[in-house]
Amino acid sequence: MKQRLATAKVPVALLTTLLAAASAPAMAADTFGEAFTEGKFGYSFRWRLEHVNQDPLPHNATAAPLRGRINFHTAALSGFSAKAEFDYVYNFGMDNFNAGGGNTPRPPGYPVIADPQGEDLNQLFLQYKAKFGGQFRLGRQRIIYDNARFIGNVGWRQNEQTYDSFSFDHNTDSGWSFKYAYIDKVRRIFGNDVPSGEHDQNTNLFNVRFDNTELGKFTGYYYDIDNKDVANLSSTTWGMRINGKFPGDGPVFGYALEYAHQKDNANNPVDYSANYWRGDLTAGFKLATVYVSLGGSKTAPGKAFQTPLATLHAFNGWADKFLTTPQAGLNDFFFGAKGKVGTWTWNVLYHDFSAQSGSGSYGNEIDGVIGTKFKEHYGILFKVASFNTDSLAYGDTTKYWVQFTASF
Repeated sequence: MKQRLATAKVPVALLTTLLAAASAPAMAADTFGEAFTEGKFGYSFRWRLEHVNQDPLPHNATAAPLRGRINFHTAALSGFSAKAEFDYVYNFGMDNFNAGGGNTPRPPGYPVIADPQGEDLNQLFLQYKAKFGGQFRLGRQRIIYDNARFIGNVGWRQNEQTYDSFSFDHNTDSGWSFKYAYIDKVRRIFGNDVPSGEHDQNTNLFNVRFDNTELGKFTGYYYDIDNKDVANLSSTTWGMRINGKFPGDGPVFGYALEYAHQKDNANNPVDYSANYWRGDLTAGFKLATVYVSLGGSKTAPGKAFQTPLATLHAFNGWADKFLTTPQAGLNDFFFGAKGKVGTWTWNVLYHDFSAQSGSGSYGNEIDGVIGTKFKEHYGILFKVASFNTDSLAYGDTTKYWVQFTASF
């Protein structure tokens, strides 16, 4: 994974030893010793059963990974604090799947379930909170901007994506929010046992938001991505987003509009530019209609809008058929509904996928999830994605998940 230890026995022993640690709330400290004694331990478990049936692959894939996570955040001393977070992912005897990114415990012919087994130093950073309210972090850290469409942590996978980075966040009392990050490395979900698990970067991220309670939230961003290992993932993207609610006394209607423009950057061998559009309309009774377009070129390979640092599973269908934007681009028209029955929350979505350049159809997908939390610390979730297509480029795919979580 991101940081290898000598043997697998070390993280298991560490987790076992610290499970009984009390979770006292972090608070300000007066001495260096108090920064540790008044710090906060946390630990969690997330077990998942995932099954994938994907045409035309000859085999189905099944995995049952358990992630154990433990972290410690010191109390603040003169504004300074530190956090360490360690993960270990263990698969319970099921290795009939392709873990992705070059991690292949089985021969070819199995679908990808991107949860490789191993240990992971997920976060390790020094933090400073200034008196004016700004927060500075240096080290390995989780970074999520806005809805994670461009910058995210891929939190659905057991091995989270984190960044070796310097970052600055500041939320003002006047409604302004400023975010900046310089990224030196991306620690990807595949782990650094394989080359695709770690990408060297010279990347700068800028994000500014203004929250006007009457008109909505206005966001502007500029992402300068220079990927030293995979040149065709280097790009500059600027964009803007507005989201809010329509005034009125009847049902609450919400909206969001977003536009972004992307072009090649640094040593990218492809000279291109592409656009991104998104429009959302939601109603108070939890119905939603959304249109998303990622630009591409039917005749020119490599000229499609890409989002290499995004939490991709959350967008364009849970079957993960479009983690890379197709050459001809992607139009995704989808609508759905969500609600609550007792303590259970549910969400159902329908997607229709087509080419942005030209008129080709990629297929359609139905997604559904239902889950609940109970006794404060526990949760259970059932989830399904069914992708259907007549296109030779994409195969019919069905995925099922059962998940149990415990957090302390």
